[in-house]
Amino acid sequence: MRQIYYPRSFFFVTRKGPIELSAKAADRLRWLKAWRALTENGLSSQQAADVLHLSRATLYRWERRLKAEGLRGLEERSRRPKHCRRRQWSPELAEAVQAYRERYGWDKEKLAVLLKQEGWQTSASTVGRIMKRLKARGVLRNVIRTYKRSVKRPYATRKPKDYPVRDPGDLVQVDTLDVRPLPNVVFKQITARDMVSRWDVIEAFRSAT
Repeated sequence: MRQIYYPRSFFFVTRKGPIELSAKAADRLRWLKAWRALTENGLSSQQAADVLHLSRATLYRWERRLKAEGLRGLEERSRRPKHCRRRQWSPELAEAVQAYRERYGWDKEKLAVLLKQEGWQTSASTVGRIMKRLKARGVLRNVIRTYKRSVKRPYATRKPKDYPVRDPGDLVQVDTLDVRPLPNVVFKQITARDMVSRWDVIEAFRSAT
C-alpha cells in the first residue's frame, strides 16, 4: 500500500476554505513561481533572483512562509514591535507638567529642574515624552511669550537703518566671543570695529557688560 503525506499547508488550506489573496500577496506568489521556473531552466537561485531584481533571502523567506502557512503566509505582516514601551509616569505628574508648561512656557530641561525642586522624581526626557503625549491629545497648547525690554540699555545703542555713516566713530560694530582658557574660566572677548576707518579694538573682560 502506498502512503501519501501532504504538507501542513494542505490541511491549513482545507480547514480555512478558499482564500482571497491581496494584491501584494498575489504578486509574491507570481514572483515565487517565476523564480522556480528560472531555476528549473538551469539558472542558479542567485542568478534567478538577479533576473527578477529581488533578494534571494526575500524569496527564500516567502517560500518558507508559503510552505508553513499556505497562501496566507504571503500576506503582509504587521511591523509593530511585540513589546512597546509603556507609560512610566503618573497622571499627577502629567498634570504638573501641563500646569508648569502653560504657566511659564519653559522647555523640558527647565521644567525637569523645577519638578525636581518640587519633589518629583523625573528627568528631562520623561518630561519631553509627557509634553509630546499631551500635544498629541490636544490638551497642551504651545505657549508663545513675548518679552519687552522695560529699561533701555545704556550701552551698545542700535542706530536706525537709515543712519548716515560719514566720519570715523559714526558707526561701530561690536561682537562678543566666549574664550575658555581653563575649565570653568570664561572671558568675554569684545571686538569693536569702526565701519569707516576699519580700525579694530579687542579686549577681554569678565562679563559682556
